[in-house]
Amino acid sequence: MQDTAGAAFCAALYQDTAGAAFCAAYYGIDGADRGYNMDINNLLIKHYLRNVLFITGTAYAGKTTIAKMLSEKYSLILCAENYDCVPGGIITKDRYPNIHYWQTMNAMNNWQEYINRPPDEFSKWMMDCIKEHEEFEIAYLMHISKSQKVVVDTGLSVETLREIAGYRQVAVMLSPQSMSVENYFDRDDPDKAFIKEQIMKAGNPEKTMENYLACMAKVNSQEFYDYWANSGFFTLVRKDTKNDTRQEAVDILSRHFGLS
Repeated sequence: MQDTAGAAFCAALYQDTAGAAFCAAYYGIDGADRGYNMDINNLLIKHYLRNVLFITGTAYAGKTTIAKMLSEKYSLILCAENYDCVPGGIITKDRYPNIHYWQTMNAMNNWQEYINRPPDEFSKWMMDCIKEHEEFEIAYLMHISKSQKVVVDTGLSVETLREIAGYRQVAVMLSPQSMSVENYFDRDDPDKAFIKEQIMKAGNPEKTMENYLACMAKVNSQEFYDYWANSGFFTLVRKDTKNDTRQEAVDILSRHFGLS
């Protein structure tokens, strides 16, 4: 972990500023960018994440819906899709170039550039952005899960999850690529509705929609599907789109997570 992540780690462990300051001083963290990388044992991180249940996988598999239903049924803290866990004042272009691009683009309202990026470029940016985001998510989850279980629609990679979570803490939900692309804008999702609105404002909405769906196909490719399917974690595949299978999925994951 980098020194900023180390500071976040310290803040996650201590409620009071004095404790966090002591931890930071002990590890030699003064908030300055000195290029110092903390080497925190993953077993320690795993210990502090013992109350977190991770749901991950491909788009349109039902991750956010099932996470919400589990949180309501078992009174869990919910971290839904795209939840914000990045504190202000930390993101810099040199250290987090991909998150910085998103924040800058968002601030400048330059959505046309975003939705018209070539699929290969879009996919690489998204994967790199997810990787940069990991340390923030881990620190945040440690902080909020001290005394209560949390269920999160996570963006953490397979490799990271293997290091910081047990088998019973992780569930992979998958859907066919055709479903994740063809039905992408069918859900009642304000973020997706906003993106669709921006696409309709483009000079050539049809071409822009075609490009954006190609981007979604790229980030939900067969390679990505296989990556999760072969992760070794508990996996639930969504095949039925005509019938309501939400309760069945909740029951299955309740048993897997040891909630029922």
